[in-house]
This record gives sequence, C-alpha cells and structure tokens, in this order.
Amino acid sequence: MAETQRKSTYGAHPPCAKSSRLDDRRSKKLAMLLEKNRKSEKPDDFVCYESSDDEEDTEMDSYQYLKTSFNFVDYVRSRESNANEIRKVNKEFGSRHILSHDLFKEYSISLNNMNKVFCSQWLSDRQVVFGTKCNKLMVYDVATQKLDQIPSLSGRNNSTSGMGNVQDQQCGIHSVQINPSRTLLATGGRNSNEVAVYRLPTLDPVCIGESAHRDWVYDMCWLDDEFLVSGSKDTKMALWQIDQEVSAASEKADVPSHRLIQPICIKECKSAQKVRSLLFNKAYKEIAVLSMNSYIHIWSAESFRQKISRKLPACQDNVCLAVHEEGLYAVGCRSYTLLLDARTLQPIKKVPSRYSGCGIRSASFQGSVLTIGTGLGMLMFYDIRAQKYLESSINSNRTVMLKASKGYVFPDEDYIDGFHNVKYTPAIYTHCYDASGTRLFCAGGPLPTNLYGNYAGLWQ
Repeated sequence: MAETQRKSTYGAHPPCAKSSRLDDRRSKKLAMLLEKNRKSEKPDDFVCYESSDDEEDTEMDSYQYLKTSFNFVDYVRSRESNANEIRKVNKEFGSRHILSHDLFKEYSISLNNMNKVFCSQWLSDRQVVFGTKCNKLMVYDVATQKLDQIPSLSGRNNSTSGMGNVQDQQCGIHSVQINPSRTLLATGGRNSNEVAVYRLPTLDPVCIGESAHRDWVYDMCWLDDEFLVSGSKDTKMALWQIDQEVSAASEKADVPSHRLIQPICIKECKSAQKVRSLLFNKAYKEIAVLSMNSYIHIWSAESFRQKISRKLPACQDNVCLAVHEEGLYAVGCRSYTLLLDARTLQPIKKVPSRYSGCGIRSASFQGSVLTIGTGLGMLMFYDIRAQKYLESSINSNRTVMLKASKGYVFPDEDYIDGFHNVKYTPAIYTHCYDASGTRLFCAGGPLPTNLYGNYAGLWQ
C-alpha cells in the first residue's frame, strides 16, 4: 500500500532494517516461485511475471529493501514532517479494498425537482460540483449536506447573431472540467452553445466564450492551465485561451463580473456527426474525440490538427470515453465497453456488460480498475490487469457491483400507461472519485427522454 525509504536518525540503519526481514522475503519469494512453476491442469488465461523472478537479490537490493518501510503509519509521519525521504503510496489500494470487501454504503442526496445530472467533479475533499439538464450548476457540501446554486453566465443577446432565443438554447450543462492547477472551472453557460469559466475555489465568474458553436456544447477538456478545447453537436472543435490577463481582470473588479472572449481557432471534426465526448491524453499529447456515428478521432494537442479517424467495430450508442495513464482508451457502448490501444486505435478487448442492452453511460479509470456506470442504475468494476470483473472477497461467487437507489422521478402518464410492470431505475450519467479514492459520487436520472427526474448518491 505504501513505501517509504527511511533515513536513520541515529546509527547506521533506520529502525525498519531488521535482518529477519530478508529471511522472510527469501522464503516468500521461494514459495511464490514454487507456486508459479507448479503445472496446473488448466493454465491461467492471464499471468503476470515479475522482472526479478529468475534473479537473486543483489547486496544493493537487500540494502534497499532493509531501509524501505511498508508501514502506512511511517508514510503518514514522513509526509507530515516533510522529511527528505522517498515515499509513494498506491492510490487505488483504498478503493479496491473497499469495493472487494463490500464496505461502500450509499447515502442518497435529495435534489428536489431538478432534472437529470449529466456531469460532476470533486472541488475539494468536501464539495462536489455538478450540472443538470435543467441548466443548473450546483455545489453539494458532503459535510453539511447543503446545495448551493451557482449563477449561470450569459453572453450577448443571441438574437442579434441569428442564433434564436436564448431559452431555446438552454439544453443542460453536459460537462464540468477543472484545469490541472485547480484554479479554473470550465462548464456550459446559460446558453448551451457557450462556454463559461469560473475561478476556484471562490467560483467567481471569469469569462464567457461565445461565437464558436451553433449547437450544444457536449464536452470539453483542458490542455493545460490556460488552453481549453470544446466540442459541440455541430461537429465543431474550438480552442480557447484563458490567460492571466483575462483571469486577473475579473479578479480586480469590485463587483463580480465576467469578460466576453472569442475562440483562438474553430475547426470541423472531419468524418464526425455530433461530437459527443472528448478528453486530453497527456501521455501522447493528443485529444481523443468520440462522435455519435461510431468514430473515434485523434487530434494533435500541440498543433490542434486532426490526425486520425477510425470507425469503431459494431459500436452503437457510444456516449462516453475514458483514458488510462498507460495508454488505453475505454469507449462505452450499448452492451459492452470497448478497450482500444491508444497508439494504434486497435480494439484490444470487448468487455461485455453483465446485463445485455443496459447501455454504458459513464466510464472512468481509478488505477487499474475501470468503473462503468450503466443505464440500469448499476456501477460495475473491471480489473484491466486481471481482465475480469472485480471479485468480492466476502462472497467469491459474485462480482462487485453497486446498485443505486430509485431517486426521484416525475411520472409521465404516457410512459406509465404503456409500461405498468417496469420498475424505474436511474441511469448513471456521471460518477467521480475523490482524491483519496475512498468516496464515490454518482448521479443521473431516468434514461427515457420523456421522463423527468434525478438521482444522486454518495458512496463512502
């Protein structure tokens, strides 16, 4: 879980340097080698080999192991004292342990009569920001359980630009994104065709980006602390710059106000129909774009040029996209999640859903665990290293799954009359882990477009 290379404060060796640890290490290593070399009748489909399996520990390796403490208490104390020691912690250990031991408990969040939560992000260890279909930007305090609405930002009167009534363009907030330094938050404006930027942590208005899109902004991503990319239903990609001058101008104002900015560049995403999701792949310095006609497109983040478009195999209802830090894309489809190699865009594996036709509505990576939100109110967890769904340590006969409560739904007469026996379950449109990975916020609402309702829950 944690490793800390301790430095001795007195004498030549730190307190963890006990010779008996080397004997235990050798015996455990020998037992593991004997187990791996044992010929089984049915060999495993997936085997991971350590680099040191066939090598003896050198004297330097033994010395390094002796001064390394695997005690989490030592890690915390070293971090608190800011000691000059090399330390690291496995961030996914907490979430994996909690999931496999069935320790997550749901705490329902009442959203009153809001309609469908589409996106969310953790602002801090106690605040979550999310956007709804009814065009509300809300902040939820997990400690006090209070909800605060952040005023939407609007640009100039759109009737003068030929884009119609502002009310006609209010189609919900589909994305909230925080820049790497966590100083700015980008989301949709009062007009769903525009991009609004707020300052963190105060959520004061900074600017509104306009004149880039003629249809809803479905998603956006930060390339760094200044440059933002937005993708729209009109197949356009826009590049924005929110520099220090723009940010400082609104900060110096006596009354909170925002500036109007124009995009640096607008380009059409070729071979695309309705840009649905996009993200920044930091490892390859590229922007991955998912369109509704089952294409994935790769753009260069440095030159803002489209490089590749690839048709996805038999991929329907693809609405969500996630990236792993080691170069792996996950595309959510109607009945499975498609894993793609980020270098070649070749399909690696189809992860079938345990319930056919449930629809994958959200996806994210937490270490080597892929979290999948479905249209049937369930969260599933797939281990990409073991290539199977995460198994429960309490009951070995079942996999880990979180089932959401009903939430709130406003009954639609036509829908109820036609489906008397159908039990309502909310779709998980969004989910996000906190920094520790031990709390999970998930939200959504009814999947049918003619149903009005919401769901939000905090699993901890």
